[in-house]
Amino acid sequence: MKASITTNAKFQIAPIDDRIYGSFLEHLGRAIYEGIYEPGHPSSNEKGFRTDVLEIIRDLHVPVIRYPGGNYVSAFKWEDSVGPRELRPKRLDLAWRTIETNQFGIAEFHDWCQQANTAYMMAINLGSRGIDDARNLLEYCNDNSGAAWGDLRKQHGYPEPFNIRMWCLGNEIDGPWQVGHKTAYEYGRLANETAKTYRKFDEDLELIVCGSSNDKMATYPEWEAEVLDQSYESVDYISLHKYWNNYPKDTLNYLASHYELDEYIGTVRSVIQYIKAKKRAKNDVYI
Repeated sequence: MKASITTNAKFQIAPIDDRIYGSFLEHLGRAIYEGIYEPGHPSSNEKGFRTDVLEIIRDLHVPVIRYPGGNYVSAFKWEDSVGPRELRPKRLDLAWRTIETNQFGIAEFHDWCQQANTAYMMAINLGSRGIDDARNLLEYCNDNSGAAWGDLRKQHGYPEPFNIRMWCLGNEIDGPWQVGHKTAYEYGRLANETAKTYRKFDEDLELIVCGSSNDKMATYPEWEAEVLDQSYESVDYISLHKYWNNYPKDTLNYLASHYELDEYIGTVRSVIQYIKAKKRAKNDVYI
């Protein structure tokens, strides 16, 4: 197999936002426990973070990382993951059918991001929970006014706000496997009202609505159209989810999978443009 690449330094389409190289961490398998957090491991520091993993993450220059999920977030009760570890309850994780100890939570991930030289992207639970819980989480993380949730963060040892700028309004809510699965209309309305509430706290937050879980979903791309029809003027981005693998060991088709991604992006972009025109909206929504 031969391949060739032709480059022209003078031909430029657009600057690349380095956040396109972002990643995510989820309470799934060994990603958190043993993966980045393992007290007692020879390489772990005083916070229990694996320094060998931190070194690799820093070398990769990952600009932003989403937390805590993923499917996990759709039944996540964030209050369980803050405060003294000895008081944190164990919970049944319905997404991955495990026991979650909550020994690594929202504040620990904030500390880890600082050591990994990356930005914190928070995903909120719009599956089993709603606007009020999402608002409380935002205040816990970012408020410094003297109100209750920000003061609770201070009591937990964090006098300064986390100042998280990017917020995912749920995760893959179109998927019937998701706790709190909703129709596009139901989710779009909830995402819109949550976004409007967040804007009242800080109008400059970057807010992301859920696109389809993948382009093979029966509701794609009607999902994108309905969700944006309900929320377009309140949000900044719509997520685009797709995973590729080469499990069949069909390397030629695997290497050509970018054509499928090009089509996926093009379709979602067309939906965005249609909804913008339909609503006579002034703002842009990005992928």
